[in-house]
Amino acid sequence: MEVYIRILEVLLVVIIIFLAYISKKVQKSQIKKIFIINLIILFWICLFLVLQYWLNLFFNIPLIYFEYFMYIGTCFLPISIFFTGFIFTNTKIKWKRKYYLLFIVPMISLIILWTNKYHSLFYENYSINYSDTVYGPYFNYIHTPYSYLLLIIGLFNLIKYSIKNSGFFSKQSYLFCLGTLIPLIVNILGIYDIIPMSIYITPISFAVAIFFFAFAIFKFKFLSVTPIAMQRIVDRMSDSFMVINEDNIITDFNDTFLKTFNLTDDLVRNKNFISFIQNSNLKNIDINSITEILEKSKTTTDTFLFKRDFRITDKYFNIEVNGIFSKNTFLGSLILLKDVTQHVIDMKTIEDNQSMLMEKERLASLGQMIGGIAHNLKTPIMSISGATEGLSELTHEYDISIGDPEVTNEDHHGIVNDMNEWIEKIREYTEYMSDVITAVKGQAVNFSDETSNSFTINEAIKYIDVLMKHELKNALINLNTNILVEPSISIKGNINSFVQVVNNMISNAIQAYNGQENKNIDFIVTQKDNNILFIIQDYGMGIPKSVQDKLFKEMITTKGKNGTGLGLFMSYSNIRAHFNGNISFESQEGKGTKFIISIPKE
Repeated sequence: MEVYIRILEVLLVVIIIFLAYISKKVQKSQIKKIFIINLIILFWICLFLVLQYWLNLFFNIPLIYFEYFMYIGTCFLPISIFFTGFIFTNTKIKWKRKYYLLFIVPMISLIILWTNKYHSLFYENYSINYSDTVYGPYFNYIHTPYSYLLLIIGLFNLIKYSIKNSGFFSKQSYLFCLGTLIPLIVNILGIYDIIPMSIYITPISFAVAIFFFAFAIFKFKFLSVTPIAMQRIVDRMSDSFMVINEDNIITDFNDTFLKTFNLTDDLVRNKNFISFIQNSNLKNIDINSITEILEKSKTTTDTFLFKRDFRITDKYFNIEVNGIFSKNTFLGSLILLKDVTQHVIDMKTIEDNQSMLMEKERLASLGQMIGGIAHNLKTPIMSISGATEGLSELTHEYDISIGDPEVTNEDHHGIVNDMNEWIEKIREYTEYMSDVITAVKGQAVNFSDETSNSFTINEAIKYIDVLMKHELKNALINLNTNILVEPSISIKGNINSFVQVVNNMISNAIQAYNGQENKNIDFIVTQKDNNILFIIQDYGMGIPKSVQDKLFKEMITTKGKNGTGLGLFMSYSNIRAHFNGNISFESQEGKGTKFIISIPKE
C-alpha cells in the first residue's frame, strides 16, 4: 500500500511541474485551459488520497471523511473530460446557460455522499478496496451511469475527430485519447470487481496518462497545434493539399483534394507518396523533380514552386512544397496544389480580347494609311504621267527636227532643256513617292518590334508630315509645326514606333474638334534639360475629369463605341518601354488638350 502512496506523491509533484509549465510557457486557449482544469482535478484527487492514508495512519481519522473531499474532483472530472472533447471538436465554444444542467447530477452526488450515513444511497459499505466496497442504489443507477456517459461522450469526440484527422495531428491526438482512456478502463475494471484493486490504483493510472500527456506536449507539441476542428476549415479550402512525413507517407489531406482528383480516403491515407503518384491520375508529374524538392524541403523553410500552370485532367495547378518545422525539428512536408484554372482561362480571355482590340486598332490604322497612301501617291503619279506626256511630245518634236535645216542648234538645246525640266520633275516626284513608301512600310511593323536604332528629329517630322497630310487635309485641319531645337538631334529608338505614337495623338486632336473645320493643331518640338519635348496641342472639347483620372492606367476612350482606348494606352506603354520616356497631359473641358511626349536625347 505504501508503494502506491509514494507513486501518488511523485504524481503530485509531476502535476505541479506541468501546471507551472503550462501557466508560464503556453498561450492560453480554451483547449489548454480545459487541460489545466483536468490537471487540477487530478491533483485534488491525488492530494486527498495521500492525506487519507497518512492522516488515517497517524491520527486514525476515518477514511470516509477524506472521501467526502476527494469525490469533489471525482464528480467533476467526467464533466471536465466531456468539455475537453467538446472544445477539441469545435476549437472554441461560447458558454451557455444550458451547460449548467450538466452540474446538477454531480452536485446531487456530493450531497448524497455527504449525507450517506443517514440513507446509505451512495455507499452501503465503504472500503479502500473495491472488492470490499458495497455501493448504494444511487451510486449504481444514477451517479455511475451519468459519469461514464460524460466520459464516453468526451472520449468518443476525441477519438472520432482524431480518426477523421488521423494525419499530421494524429500522433498528438491519439496520445491524448490513450492517456485519458487508461484510467477510464481501470475504473471500470475496479468498480465492477472484474479484477481486485485498491482505490489508489485509479489515480496511479492517471500517472500513465500524465506520461502520455508529457510525451504529447514535449515531443509532439500537442498544446501548440490547432484543435481538430481546424480540419473542417481546411476541408472547405478551394485549394488541395497533402501532408507527407519524413518517410514520404501521406498522413493528411483535405476533402478538396479527394474531390478534385476523384479519390477516396483509403486510396490516399498512409500510402507512399511516390507510389501514389505513379498509380493515380497525378502520374504525369516528374517523379525525380518532386523527389528532389521534397528532400530540399526537409532542410529549409523556403517555398518551392514545382510547376507553374501544371495541367492535370482538365485543370491547371501551381504546385508548392513547404517544409513543416517546429523549433528547427522537421515534422513533414506540405504539398499545396493551387487551382489556377480560372486564372488561366481569364488570362487567355484577356489575351484573346486584347488581340482582337489590337487587331481592330491595326485595321483602323491600316485604313488610315491606305487613305494616306492613295492621296499622297495620286498627285505625284498624275504629275509623272503628265511629265511623260510632255517628254513624249518633246522627243517627237526632237525626232522630226533632225535634219531640218530650219532648226538651229539653239532650238535643239531648247528642246533638251525642256526635257531636262520634265526629268527633274519626275525625279522629285519619285523621291517623294519613295519617302511615302518608306514611311508606310515602317508603320506596317508591329509595336512588338524592339529594333533599337536612332533617328533624327528632322526624319521624324518628315515621316509625320507624309503620313498625316491626307487625314489633315480631309478634315480641313491645319497642323502648325514649330521646331525650336536643332533638327539634326538624334533620338535612340525605332522611328516607326515613335511616328505611330505621334500620329495617333494628332488623329485624336483632329477628332477632338468633332468635325469642325479650319481649326488648328500646334505641333511643337522643344527641349527641356536633356529631354526633347514633342507637344501636340488642340483647342477642342478637352478631356472629362472622370476620364483624366484613368488615362494611361487603363484602356479608356471618350469616343464611345467608336473607340477602344487602346491607341493611347499602347502609346504610353510604347514610350515608357521602348524610349525610356514619358507622356503627360494638360486638359480643360471646352478649352482643349495638350499632350507632352518627353524623350531623352541619345
